[in-house]
Amino acid sequence: HVIITEVSPTQALKATLDGFEVMTMDEASSIGDIFITATGMKDVIVKRHFEKMKDGAIVCNTGHYDCELNLEELKDLSVQIREVRENNEEYKLKDGRRIYVLAKGRLVNLAAAEGHPSEVMDMSFANQFLSLIRCAKEGKNLEVSIHDIPKEQDEELARLKLQTMGIKIDTLTEEQLKYR
Repeated sequence: HVIITEVSPTQALKATLDGFEVMTMDEASSIGDIFITATGMKDVIVKRHFEKMKDGAIVCNTGHYDCELNLEELKDLSVQIREVRENNEEYKLKDGRRIYVLAKGRLVNLAAAEGHPSEVMDMSFANQFLSLIRCAKEGKNLEVSIHDIPKEQDEELARLKLQTMGIKIDTLTEEQLKYR
């Protein structure tokens, strides 16, 4: 059962329409078992949230920075901090509850695992490479600005990746492409 906490109305609506339950972090903090931040924003989980969490709650960050979990406030609530095992610290609170923090609040997929899956990285690197080729060929004619990767490049790369994975999809006719 996944609950989404969100500050963006658009993203909250998308999550709702995707079938997820959406609520505030203040509401979710008392019912969740595992909390994963993924925002890059400061203080997503703070003292008032830690105070409501269940005994044994697990907290980690997979956002962009290590500021999403306010570990100083968690430390202030704690009477003991111990390393359970590598990349897993137990914060024992004054009332006896325990909260487990993975990877010291740093990006858990990088600090406590092997980084991004190679299937993701090869797509990212391929798109970067193709973008560099485009810049080399068309750079003199491009306006100095931020340019999105062309949709055609993204789709061609996705098509090739699916092909290497042995996955077939339907293709659109020229007539159908007009309405896309």
